[in-house]
Amino acid sequence: MDDLHVPPGPGAPRGLRVPVGELLEQFSHASGPGGQGVNTSDSRVQLSLDLATTTALTDSQRALALDRLAGRLAGTVLTVSAAEHRSQRRNRSAARQRLATLLREALVPDPVRRATRPTRGSRRRRLEGKRRRSETKQYRRRPGPD
Repeated sequence: MDDLHVPPGPGAPRGLRVPVGELLEQFSHASGPGGQGVNTSDSRVQLSLDLATTTALTDSQRALALDRLAGRLAGTVLTVSAAEHRSQRRNRSAARQRLATLLREALVPDPVRRATRPTRGSRRRRLEGKRRRSETKQYRRRPGPD
């Protein structure tokens, strides 16, 4: 098995290379269709990567990934599984692709928002709406003594 390559993208302009020694693969029986082979082959793949100790990430990338993937982590370990194919080889490939996609999406920086001012038309529409709402509420009041 080769190193895991994450293609270049925002947050990782040169891409990432996760050494194969840092990846942990576990195999088990997959459920679902597969005929007689499903009971005899360990085709389900679980691929794990410890984000806290990997050498593929810089400190800033590590902090961002740990924050963004917090809901998917067990401690600091990110685990993906693949069992949609009948062959172990295709499931290994799918799990590696899934892990690379998760890492790439986690490293995308937040978009920078430029502060803008409301347009004259939007301010006018907002005030007209407030005036209309005020009139509606005035009609609901109890009539005066006149």
